[in-house]
Amino acid sequence: MKKIAILGSTGSIGTQTLDVVDMHPEHFQVEALAAGGNTDLLIEQARRYQPKKISVGSKELADKIGPHVPAGTKVYYGSEGLIEVAAGTDADTVVTAVVGSVGLESTLAAIESGKQIGLANKETLVTAGHIVMERAVAKGVSILPVDSEHSAIFQCLNGENRSSVAGITLTASGGSFRHLTREQLQQVTVEDALKHPNWSMGSKITIDSATMVNKGLEVIEAHWLFGLDYEQIDVLLHPESIIHSYVEFEDTSIIAQLGTPDMRVPIQYALTYPDRMPSPAKRLSLAQVGQLHFREMDMDRFPCLRMAYECGKMGGTATTAFNAANEVAVARFLRKEISFLKIEDIIASVLEAHQNVDNPDLEQIAACDQDSRKLASVL
Repeated sequence: MKKIAILGSTGSIGTQTLDVVDMHPEHFQVEALAAGGNTDLLIEQARRYQPKKISVGSKELADKIGPHVPAGTKVYYGSEGLIEVAAGTDADTVVTAVVGSVGLESTLAAIESGKQIGLANKETLVTAGHIVMERAVAKGVSILPVDSEHSAIFQCLNGENRSSVAGITLTASGGSFRHLTREQLQQVTVEDALKHPNWSMGSKITIDSATMVNKGLEVIEAHWLFGLDYEQIDVLLHPESIIHSYVEFEDTSIIAQLGTPDMRVPIQYALTYPDRMPSPAKRLSLAQVGQLHFREMDMDRFPCLRMAYECGKMGGTATTAFNAANEVAVARFLRKEISFLKIEDIIASVLEAHQNVDNPDLEQIAACDQDSRKLASVL
């Protein structure tokens, strides 16, 4: 029986993680859950899974849900609550599925307490990859990727000599607007952007997929997860999202991981590794798919991906500034304050003003994050 805690239990990854738990109740026990403001769903989850601890975004929400959760469930709130759920239980594995850089502190706390990490919060490695990976190694903690692309690379590397890797390729669906020109992007709406053609995801990551920021974050994350230079990490447009990513070796052999676009597959693999179990996902039929298509990535069409590569190669606080600017810009777009193309303009302006700090500590990362957000909110 593996004990798990989920940070972001009411979001897309969190609910699909609980789908996996439901399919294998004899293998998993839910120790703790953390959510932001979706209290109705969290109450429902608490009643169903009987966790020892839950956390919400504020004291007001904690007071509101307190009378409605099981008697044996303790309620926490805020950043301290996230840390309590991440590090303060008997969980073996912590699934970090909160959105944004807010996941960094709680992930580090889970690592310090010796928990295995199922990483869905890519911003943790984007903002502080050098610190997170160093601490994971020091604590002997495994960081198992939940993102479909990184899970694919992880699976393709199983049993292989890392020194024989020539490079990896992350595939990208292209998001909601993959067939539109930049001129056509001038008129797109929030509602248009949220209609992802392949994946069921939260609103923030769906917008990131349309701008290709999400793929940029994944490139930076892959650099830290697999210890590869940015020159060894490529991105390829693949509209069907059947090949989730692949590895090329020095002998020109390529190993790819294929499957239907269902996040429950990589989530489950992170929870059961190195074992495999039956999945709730639909089985892939290549005969029914018929054809697979691929296109080279156009950095002029998707400038956010170009900026992500540039920040990754620069290192230091550049990736923190990139992520913070994007989080604020996406939130403003979702509130309909700015146009879709304004997102990339805000990121570019924040990066232009950014003064990079090499090998930053957590205090410097937090300061960069705050300053970048402040600027992005007024551009």
